[in-house]
Amino acid sequence: MFETVSAYFNMSWVYYTFICIYAATTITIIGVILSENRNPVKSLAWVTVLFLLPIAGIILYLFFGRSIKNKRMISRRNRRKLRKYEKSPAVDRHKLSLSEESLLMVNLAGTLASSPYYPDNSVEIFTDGASKFEAFKNDLKNARHSINLQYYIFEDDNIGREIRDILIERHQAGVEVRVIYDHVGSFKVKSSFFKKMRQAGIQAYPFLKVSFPQLGTRINWRNHRKICIIDGSIGYIGGMNIADRYIDGGKNFDNWRDTHLRLVGPVVRALRYSFAIDWNFMGQPLLENDSDIVSFPVTDAPRAGMQLLTSGPTSQWSNIAFMFHKAIAGAKKRVYLQTPYFLPTEGLLKALQVAALSHVDVRVMIPRHSDSKMLTYASYSYIAESLKSGIKIYFYETGMLHAKTLIIDNEFASVGSTNFDFRSFECNFESNIFIYSGEVNDRLSEIFRQDLTHSTRITPFEWRDRPYSQKAMESIVRLLSPIL
Repeated sequence: MFETVSAYFNMSWVYYTFICIYAATTITIIGVILSENRNPVKSLAWVTVLFLLPIAGIILYLFFGRSIKNKRMISRRNRRKLRKYEKSPAVDRHKLSLSEESLLMVNLAGTLASSPYYPDNSVEIFTDGASKFEAFKNDLKNARHSINLQYYIFEDDNIGREIRDILIERHQAGVEVRVIYDHVGSFKVKSSFFKKMRQAGIQAYPFLKVSFPQLGTRINWRNHRKICIIDGSIGYIGGMNIADRYIDGGKNFDNWRDTHLRLVGPVVRALRYSFAIDWNFMGQPLLENDSDIVSFPVTDAPRAGMQLLTSGPTSQWSNIAFMFHKAIAGAKKRVYLQTPYFLPTEGLLKALQVAALSHVDVRVMIPRHSDSKMLTYASYSYIAESLKSGIKIYFYETGMLHAKTLIIDNEFASVGSTNFDFRSFECNFESNIFIYSGEVNDRLSEIFRQDLTHSTRITPFEWRDRPYSQKAMESIVRLLSPIL
């Protein structure tokens, strides 16, 4: 009898001690969240997670909730060295033949990230993986000096192995080859795939490798950029990773609709500068003596002024989100947006709504079903309030829409890796090209209108009649949207 009572009190002591420790930890974390003065919506989302998911909420916060804002990616000294070798041309912005709205965009990008404006660049637009990879492989095979390649996903499949073998062959021919792949994005890829590159002499490294004890401090901050610089004179940037599904749609989709750009011109210097920063951030040597730009190939593609803007969790400002907000707020005629996931911040949603209420033609195109059910439900949760303000919502029906394109009025456009969601704006390392050209704007607008023929416009009436179970799921997932 005495032993039973003693065991009971011992168990009670352990239980209450655990409860006290858990409560103290939860309160401490909530205190940290509040003290950081984050976006109230995101702070509330984390507090909700901590209360709704005991223990698991704490683990999720340790992995995904911490902030590294204002952390330097590289030293100021090294950044100055790279700026020197970037050789940015001096451009008098006041003499540019751009609209007043575009000039303000140029100024904003320059203030946010010291992004130079590069005139006279040619751009080739790819909307499918087959044509993009055909041109990409051809450029890689013709490389003579250097290949700097950076992708979120680099799969061990048909196209992945083909690209890998080209890189190995070029390195053996004397070309300097460097590869950055995101460790989480390429997590399913066997280590032997990249090991074969390194054994051949290629410098191939994962970005922020996730391993103990760094697991909780690295897993949330992913490098989502898709960039390649060939001989310092040809650049690729956009939404396509290196994987077969970007060509054939994969197992779940009949078609994969994406947008990627091939750039030739001085803006390639900006791509090289961005890659060099990430390379040094990973602990690799500074690429201050990387091969200089030899010459720009002659091309018949449209020419345009451009800026490259990068953004990430270490940035002082939400660079790309700020640019999007400014562009949408300044729109006078139209705003065309394509994104695989539509989880706008409160500020960006309000900007779209204000534009629509001002009789600007605002159209948002998302896939009927994305490659993530949770993100699909989260995107759906923003549709009703968008429709109320007059925003036109379209579901792309013939496959996965993965393009990340913003088209404003008749001159400005943006293409890159940034999804229209919280994660891209706040947690991922992203990169977008901002294009100032009526001709390129027209071409991207034409592509958008072609995609409309494969899309269904959603009306307020039919959206109200969707199943209650779907509405409930949307509401639940929306609570988590700031941290998805």
